[in-house]
Amino acid sequence: MYRRIDPTADCGIQVFGKDLKALFENAGLALFDLVADIRLVKPGPEYPVQASGSDWPDLMVNWLRELLYFWSGKELLVKEIEVLEIFEYQLSARIRVEPFDATRHRLNQEIKAVTYHRIQVTHLPTGWEAIVVFDV
Repeated sequence: MYRRIDPTADCGIQVFGKDLKALFENAGLALFDLVADIRLVKPGPEYPVQASGSDWPDLMVNWLRELLYFWSGKELLVKEIEVLEIFEYQLSARIRVEPFDATRHRLNQEIKAVTYHRIQVTHLPTGWEAIVVFDV
């Protein structure tokens, strides 16, 4: 009656940072580099962003979901991220964005959602690493 198929409907990233602040900043910038060529985005208006979670992986997912909303809900591309404070499973940040302009910006792919599939945030001797999978 039916057959299950497994389409390629996700993509993943491995992100690095010398500390948690850099890890979360780099993850956010990687997300927007997947969405669009961020070299073409100019920093504009500034917005505060806050996220919390039950552990580091949950915080990473919630953080990236907050950032993704700027694109999917407001059509704003993030150019700059500064994590102001990060402590046990909470962060506050400041981002700078530019409204999407089809004449200047080149979209790479649609990111529908940040998933918990394979999520990892790991402290290593050399810093921090995260693995994040997105639904595309």
